[in-house]
Amino acid sequence: MSIDRSDIGAVVDAMYACISGPAGPRDWATQREIFHDESRQARTGLDADGRPTMIVMGREEYEANVTPFFAANGFFEVEISRRIEIFGNMAHVWSVYEARTALTDVEPERRGINSIQLARDPDGLWSILHMIWDNERPGLKVGG
Repeated sequence: MSIDRSDIGAVVDAMYACISGPAGPRDWATQREIFHDESRQARTGLDADGRPTMIVMGREEYEANVTPFFAANGFFEVEISRRIEIFGNMAHVWSVYEARTALTDVEPERRGINSIQLARDPDGLWSILHMIWDNERPGLKVGG
């Protein structure tokens, strides 16, 4: 996959494409291309007692964490809205998503927000430095 890393939107589109698909392997080469070597991804949520939780992962830890899930499950995460703010060599993308087990599913299996921070390198190319996300749940709705 050839990605125009001079375009923030193309980087974000590639991020969604590399994790979405039917059950089976994912495009980890694309993840390595668009995520900075020192990048971190953080999954947030609530534990059984309702307290905030967070798992922080580098690229390899993320791949190891989600590979068993993707091997057994279809997962299609589709962006439904995006807001980009840029200041100098940094950018922030607020990306609302819906996830389905199949593209034909009428209702999403989950919705949430990806907060994505990108940095521009000396060649003017963007890479994802940090990404944190949370899913809707009772009492927490996108836009609400």
